[in-house]
Amino acid sequence: MSELRVLGVDACKGGWVAIELHDAAFAAAHIAPTLEVLLAGHEGLAAVGLDMPLGLADAGWRQADIAAAAALGAARSTVFRVPPRPVWLEEEYESAVRRCRAVTGQGFSRQAWALRRKLLEADAYRGRHGIHEVHPEVSFRGIGAGRPLAPKKTWQGQMQRRDLLRKAGIEVPAELGPAGRAGPDDVLDAAAAAWSAHRIATGRAISYPDPPEESPAGDAIAIWC
Repeated sequence: MSELRVLGVDACKGGWVAIELHDAAFAAAHIAPTLEVLLAGHEGLAAVGLDMPLGLADAGWRQADIAAAAALGAARSTVFRVPPRPVWLEEEYESAVRRCRAVTGQGFSRQAWALRRKLLEADAYRGRHGIHEVHPEVSFRGIGAGRPLAPKKTWQGQMQRRDLLRKAGIEVPAELGPAGRAGPDDVLDAAAAAWSAHRIATGRAISYPDPPEESPAGDAIAIWC
């Protein structure tokens, strides 16, 4: 019987970092400058969990972000609302904010705009390679049954997340090879994304919203956990 192989992917400085699970246990860590390079040579994956918006609304805010934020409660600020597609086609933040106000009545943050290049890179992969959108904080909430966590960039927060992964059977080693260049929070987020990818592959994942929202182009828009 072949192994069930999945990948969890998170954006990091210089590209993308990924944690690979075989039968729900840590198998390898990877880092690459682009998703194309990262996914090359990974044929046969049962699912890929990607921490980046996949599927953009033509107008208005995505229900996925609203539902996921509601589920996180006090940690809702870790989910940013993703503006509709026309906003991301602007070249500058100022013009993007104007477009966002025109189509939604509200602006959006520079922090969200900083993800533009990788968001558009990821958007090209929607519906391909078994890739599903995930959100690590939603995943960690699922692993920890709603347990409140300290911010992910703090020592306490990182130790809490590593402990949750360990209890879920995902032991992330200290030595990750080149992938160890990624920030610790990005590695932990990739591992949580892999946990969700395994749930997707085994048919146990839930979606926010449930059922997923459908874009005018027919794309399913949801955050999976």
